[in-house]
Amino acid sequence: MGFNCGIVGLPNVGKSTLFNALTQTAAAEAMNYPFCTIEPNIGRVGVPDPRLFTLAKMANSAKIIPTQIEIVDIAGLVKGASNGEGLGNQFLGHIRGTDAILHIVRCFENNDITHVSGSVDPIRDIEVVETELMLADIESLTKREANISKKNNPELAPEKQFLQKAIAWLEDGKMLNQMEFSDDDKVFADAMHLITRKPILYVCNVAEREIVSGNAFTRQVETYAKSKNFSHVIVSAEIESEIAVIQDEEEKKEYIESLGLSESGLARVIRGGYNLLNLITFFTVGPLESHAWTTTKDAKAPTAAGVIHSDFERGFICAETIGYEDYIKYDGEAGAKAAGKMRLEGKEYVVQDGDIFHFRFNV
Repeated sequence: MGFNCGIVGLPNVGKSTLFNALTQTAAAEAMNYPFCTIEPNIGRVGVPDPRLFTLAKMANSAKIIPTQIEIVDIAGLVKGASNGEGLGNQFLGHIRGTDAILHIVRCFENNDITHVSGSVDPIRDIEVVETELMLADIESLTKREANISKKNNPELAPEKQFLQKAIAWLEDGKMLNQMEFSDDDKVFADAMHLITRKPILYVCNVAEREIVSGNAFTRQVETYAKSKNFSHVIVSAEIESEIAVIQDEEEKKEYIESLGLSESGLARVIRGGYNLLNLITFFTVGPLESHAWTTTKDAKAPTAAGVIHSDFERGFICAETIGYEDYIKYDGEAGAKAAGKMRLEGKEYVVQDGDIFHFRFNV
């Protein structure tokens, strides 16, 4: 099961620097060139989860495999992108293929790094990007409505009604991720891969000295995000690029703590993206490996089994299940079983975050 987040924003907001640190990619960003990448850069990122390391230590696992999210660094959008400015049509097409959007917002002053609009104004920048995304969706919806109208088919009336509703919503300056969808609407929307229906996390990029307290710009973004029921995180691309080159984990931890932080900003970004996609983690644990796996909230046990292998889902019998807290409390699998905390769950069991599974299945 694959999930991915697209990184978007205006040029020179620190997008590529953050992507490189996030994925530990060595490629450098041409800071003062608006379009230093045309094709998107793609990397896979392990989701930070201390529980996995605790489980691996208890089970004396030989390998530790975290669950992952794919990150797609999409080159900077500019005003007019929906009409092709700055190769915008290519970039918008790349965004359509992602599950969620990490919107990098410049919240730092630096005269050496040119701002495409001449000054730092995070709300203006957010609105420029989001306007282009809305215009792109309006164009897609309008084209589809025109095609339906030509057919004069009464069976297409529900879809036409959805299209008209969505167009009106967007023309009112609102993203589709704020609109209520009926079950039928969701089917129509899914088929069109509408950009503004995707969930958004605002990532405020600040100077190193402002990483703990933020600044006036980040407070503006926080207020804006809350008004839309979205989330935001604060990071410093400068700091994250420095953290990324430290190989020793203990040294990395000491450096982060010396800055007054409990974890890296990118750890918050990764976890924020994970939460944005409404995902949870379950585990398989043993002497060979401890493995974290991803599924969606409300997924049932056979679906989780299918994440590991399709045969597990097809031949699903039951899932031997231990909750994470019970596994820790009773010192592992044997202790949890002895305490009666191992359960046999069937096909209707809804997976809980942190469940530790051993699936029984027929080949």
